[in-house]
Amino acid sequence: MDLTIPCALFFDAKEFFQFFIENANYWWVLLFMIIESSFIPFPSELVVPPAAYLAVTKGDMNLFGVIAVATVGALIGALVNYYLSMWIGRPIVYKFANSRMGHMCLINEAKVEHAEKYFDQHGAISTFLGRLIPAVRQLISIPAGLARMNLGTFCIFTSLGALVWNAVLGGLGYWLGKTVSLDVLMEKIEEYNAYLSYAGLALLVGIVAFMIYRWFSHKPEKKN
Repeated sequence: MDLTIPCALFFDAKEFFQFFIENANYWWVLLFMIIESSFIPFPSELVVPPAAYLAVTKGDMNLFGVIAVATVGALIGALVNYYLSMWIGRPIVYKFANSRMGHMCLINEAKVEHAEKYFDQHGAISTFLGRLIPAVRQLISIPAGLARMNLGTFCIFTSLGALVWNAVLGGLGYWLGKTVSLDVLMEKIEEYNAYLSYAGLALLVGIVAFMIYRWFSHKPEKKN
């Protein structure tokens, strides 16, 4: 997957990569991971692997420090989405559910409340797995905010998912730091990012298949 494609509308990925290589520190890692995890499209692959690479080759940063700071940044960005969805998105959803158009779409307030309750009860694993899937990482915080998922649960599973993902990216940067030179680093990150994207897509397909299975195998409770 070419990392320049999702960045094309906002910034030049190669110029950013060069800037980051020349100025990387924990503060930049934190800032860019906050951006990456919020509603602004930004690939974490341009932050964590290069930072981990520099931690190995230059020693200005520590590999575990990079992963920890990136995870904190991801959580802060996710909380931005969570609260925006709660404060802004939720009233809009309920307004639509109570409108004539909402009723025409077979949506009403009771169904929305049921969906919120379901996500609050079962959304933890979705939040965790969502952090591992490209293009879903930023979005998974939105339904959590809409459903007013327990904040503590949200923070724990968001942090765990982000930690796993950042550890994978950090491991990639560490390995590249031991095997390739700086002038081919971005090329190699793009190459291996494609494999990560395929793995994330496979995970997404598996999750959807499992949800469909659970949906059709669920037996409705008998009413007395």
